[in-house]
Amino acid sequence: MRVTSRRHHLVVPESHLANQIATTLRREREARYLTQEKLAELAGTTQGAVARIERGDRLPRLPLVDRLFAAMDLQLAVAVEPLDAQLDARMAELAARPLAERVDALGLDRLLDRLGDLPHVLTGGTAALLQGAPVPVDAVEIAVRWRDSARFAAWLRAAYGQRWHDRWGEFGGVPVEPEEPGAHRWLTRYGELRAVMCDELPETVEVRHGDRGYRVVPLVALELTDPAAAGLLRRYRHRAGTATSGQAP
Repeated sequence: MRVTSRRHHLVVPESHLANQIATTLRREREARYLTQEKLAELAGTTQGAVARIERGDRLPRLPLVDRLFAAMDLQLAVAVEPLDAQLDARMAELAARPLAERVDALGLDRLLDRLGDLPHVLTGGTAALLQGAPVPVDAVEIAVRWRDSARFAAWLRAAYGQRWHDRWGEFGGVPVEPEEPGAHRWLTRYGELRAVMCDELPETVEVRHGDRGYRVVPLVALELTDPAAAGLLRRYRHRAGTATSGQAP
C-alpha cells in the first residue's frame, strides 16, 4: 500500500474513512460496469461483503479492500489531508483574496478556451469556487459524457496530456484514454485537469464573473454527489457560522 503524505499527523474518524472507501469502491466498480456480484466473483468474496463495504457502515478489513481494488487492476492509496486548523487557515487566506485572483491562479479561462466545443460542465471544487466558496482548488474539474470520451482523449493527446499513475504516484506511464482503468486526472500543457465521466451531464446554473459566464453544478448538487467538495463546503459553512455566532450583538 502506498502512502502519500503532505502533513505529519492526521486523526481520521473511522466512519469518515469507511465512507471514503465505500464511495471510491462504488465509483470505480460502476465506472467498469461491474455488478457487485461480478466484482465479488473476481475478488473471491461474496456480493454481501461488497454491499456492506459500499454502504460504509463500518471500517472494512483492509486485506479484503485490497483484493477488491486489485480485481479492478487498482491499488488502494492512502493520503492525508491538512488538519482542521491548517485547512481553516488556508480557507481564511483564500476568502481574503479577490475571486478573480483565485480564478486566474487556477488558469481556468485559459484551459476552458482550449477545450473548445467539447461538451462539459464545471464541477467539484472548481464549481464551488465560482459560486463564492473559498475552498482550496488545485486543478480544474469538469464533467464529461462517456459518449464524448473519444473526443476528450483526442483533446488530451493534442494537449500533451499525461495521466495520473496511481501506483507510481506521478503523471505518465498509463494510457490517456478515459475508458482505460485509472484515475480521471491528467496534467496538460494548460494545467491539471480532473474529470467526472458520466452518462449525461448534470444540471447546471450559470454564474458570471466579469464578462464571462460559467456553467457550473449547483452547490446543493455538489453536496449530494461529490464527497470531497461536500466536506470542504461543510467546513466552510461551519467556519462562517462560528464567526457569525462569535460576533457581538
